[in-house]
Amino acid sequence: MKKFKFTIRGNEYDVDIKDFDGDLAKIEVNGTDYDVEVHQEVKATKTPTLVRPRVSIDRKDSKIKKSVSNRSYELKAPLPGSIFKILMNEGDEVKKGDTIMIMEAMKMENNIQSEKDGKIVTMKVKEGDSVLQNDVLVEIE
Repeated sequence: MKKFKFTIRGNEYDVDIKDFDGDLAKIEVNGTDYDVEVHQEVKATKTPTLVRPRVSIDRKDSKIKKSVSNRSYELKAPLPGSIFKILMNEGDEVKKGDTIMIMEAMKMENNIQSEKDGKIVTMKVKEGDSVLQNDVLVEIE
């Protein structure tokens, strides 16, 4: 396996390590075979060991809870932009496909239409407001 040359008290030794298994090594010193036990120093690691406290898990609360809906539908902004013109107000009845407002996005005017029949409960924006994608614009009941 590996060959070494040792000098101990002026005497030279040719050492061949034939096999190394755990703490035992089979070596040959000047033609004579030996089984030797190797004592190794335990090296301290430089990497710290992370110790995290155990978290108790209460299985009763692990189920997903459904939120109770107030039956209103949230109409959300399809992309970022600004509200150019509002065509309907709170309390107005809308049909599916009615244009509620016009939104300017990417230098284009986009019609924001109702996706269901109902009544506008809350108007969350006003003309000139900037909105991000998925911001709630209108609640329809």
